[in-house]
Amino acid sequence: MTEAYFKQAYFSLHPKLYRVAYAILKNTEDAEDILQDAFCKLWDDRDKLVDIQKPEAFCVTMIKNRCFDFIKSSKTALYKQSITDDNFPDEVTNIEKTMIQKEKIDIINALISHLPEKQQRILDLRAFADCTSDEIERITGESAENIRVLLSRARNTLKTKLKYLLYD
Repeated sequence: MTEAYFKQAYFSLHPKLYRVAYAILKNTEDAEDILQDAFCKLWDDRDKLVDIQKPEAFCVTMIKNRCFDFIKSSKTALYKQSITDDNFPDEVTNIEKTMIQKEKIDIINALISHLPEKQQRILDLRAFADCTSDEIERITGESAENIRVLLSRARNTLKTKLKYLLYD
């Protein structure tokens, strides 16, 4: 893969990938760090990227996974720090809140993983990658109407299942 092609195919995705990372991490510096690490990894593996047919979807997934790994490692570090802090009760409360939030995220991710593949992909691109309908059309090849239907079905399924889990 040439440097010019790499820049055109992958660096052009930087603004979108930053939005994805920031949406997950809610921190500018962490989002920038994740992106920098991801682009370094992409550059190191550029010869393997020739087989990637949809660089945008590949990169969005890569950024999401790196963000989730970062959050997971941060929580581990927070837990270790809380054990040694003099402020143990306050830290335990924060860890409990963090763990509850992580459990909720895990439940939602598990529910999403049980959706049909097309619904998962459309929901992922819309909710996590913050893609517009036109971008989703371009990435998936689905029509705008089909995207709306798939997204609506995915959301309704999740809403129903979450209501069942929370109130039953």
